[in-house]
Amino acid sequence: MRENPLRTYIVGIIISICGNVLISVSLNIQKYTHVRQAQRGLKPYYTSRLWWCGVLLMGVGELGNFAAYGFAPASLIAPLGCVAVIASAIISVAFLKETLRATDIVGKQNEMVLKPFGTCGILTITGTYVLVTFAPHNSTHITAMLVQYYAMSLTFVIYLFVEAVLFCVLLYLYKMQKLKHVVVVLLMVALLASMTVISVKAVSGMITESIKGNLQLLYPIFYVMLVVMVASCAFQIKFLNQAMKMFDATEVVPINFVFFTASAIVAGIVFYQEFDGLAPLDICMFLLGCLLSFFGVFLIARNRTQIKPQDRTFITMDKVPGKHVESVQPEASTSTYGSLADRFMCSRAGQSDDS
Repeated sequence: MRENPLRTYIVGIIISICGNVLISVSLNIQKYTHVRQAQRGLKPYYTSRLWWCGVLLMGVGELGNFAAYGFAPASLIAPLGCVAVIASAIISVAFLKETLRATDIVGKQNEMVLKPFGTCGILTITGTYVLVTFAPHNSTHITAMLVQYYAMSLTFVIYLFVEAVLFCVLLYLYKMQKLKHVVVVLLMVALLASMTVISVKAVSGMITESIKGNLQLLYPIFYVMLVVMVASCAFQIKFLNQAMKMFDATEVVPINFVFFTASAIVAGIVFYQEFDGLAPLDICMFLLGCLLSFFGVFLIARNRTQIKPQDRTFITMDKVPGKHVESVQPEASTSTYGSLADRFMCSRAGQSDDS
């Protein structure tokens, strides 16, 4: 019985969407667990069953994304990551009671109308629909011989050389010149992500073919791609964690999504030749859908509230509603001078010890 390419294409889309929704649910479960454990002063988060349920859901979601690459083009699966951003924003607002920035909230207290969030969501969903509609619909059977042929092509060799040179330059600027800029770090993540996408699709496709009866696991190229997948994922996570430590999530999330998606699309075009035979109008509409998704994700991330670190010595009292306090610290001549700061520092130290 001949396989229906459109059916395979749709299966890949559904698996990717479900995987991204599970990832967003798992992230919010883990965040809820962190908040609950911190508020109640309970045991560490990793002792909670709920946290492990979130980790399990994360694994299932990532496994779904991994499997989706075996059914649909990489240039389509990568942009569908915006589904996780939309779902995470909806879940966090609905169940974790998170809000947007005060400047983006319209309405009275307890009757907030999140108009910007709705606009961002509609924009992102529209972009997702457009890119799914006009994405490459071809479903190539990934075999070991085909992967080996693609890997030895002149186009990919040049592409790999350019990526290696660019990565070395960025790494030199980051490590030796101490250029700690969000674009520099996330560009390195994106360059590694392109190798991850290529290897993940290759490994997933060969496993899919092996399950169908066409064994591909005996070819050395399978294990080469497996090593590339693990190594690129490990270093990608390392640099991404460094970016999250140095910069706000409102910067890292949208920039990383744009860079990752762009690198995945380019990797699919160069390595798997996914845009071959695609009409110019379809290419333009696909890129338009990507841009709409990028812009929507950027706005959603920018509208999320951020917890800023408080000053460790003094509390700003002049902004307390209904209060007008000109001086918090007593006069230096009194015996109570410095007691507020000391007590505040002790309280902070006690919290640090508990954590």
